[in-house]
Amino acid sequence: MLTIALPKGRIAEDTLKIFEKTFKKPFIFDDRKLILHEGNFKFLLVRSQDVPAYVLHQAADMGVAGLDVLEEQEANLTRLLDLGVGKCKICIGVPKNRKLDFSLPEIKIATKMENITRNYFSSKAISVNIIKLYGSIELAPLVGLADAIVDLVETGSTMEQNGLEIAEVISRSSAHLVCNKNSFISKKEEILALYTSIKEAIC
Repeated sequence: MLTIALPKGRIAEDTLKIFEKTFKKPFIFDDRKLILHEGNFKFLLVRSQDVPAYVLHQAADMGVAGLDVLEEQEANLTRLLDLGVGKCKICIGVPKNRKLDFSLPEIKIATKMENITRNYFSSKAISVNIIKLYGSIELAPLVGLADAIVDLVETGSTMEQNGLEIAEVISRSSAHLVCNKNSFISKKEEILALYTSIKEAIC
């Protein structure tokens, strides 16, 4: 049996559509149930940010997670396929009409994506002071808590509504099919069969 962790949240609907197309039947988790059995497959419905942990610790053999989540957690998983859904960008946002001064001795960045932010500024040899926030990140540069933010952007409307604009795009993200490295060895045939079916479904 293969166990697959599916994400709740932003990419959930598009991910379920892909699996419905692959299995040619509706994927419905009854009431508040978090486990769905389908033939020789078991599906777990978990928070998007938790998918890598389930797969890494082999509670699930495979999973679907945004590239932003995988990069932020630096998860040691095998990335099998870009599913092409849940597309977004990781961007630096600054108040409108204000440029980010890269010559500052240290730049204050508000974000929930510490690793991505640190790695990006490190690659440019810029010292950064990261202020970790869990919500209302757009507020930080407007009240002097930070010089800029690093956040996930789909349309850019949230930034715009809060008086910010995109200064730079760090990277692009979309949902990826991943698997546990040990599972890939022990269940290679089943994993590759499902991978092929999903690949055909999204073509």
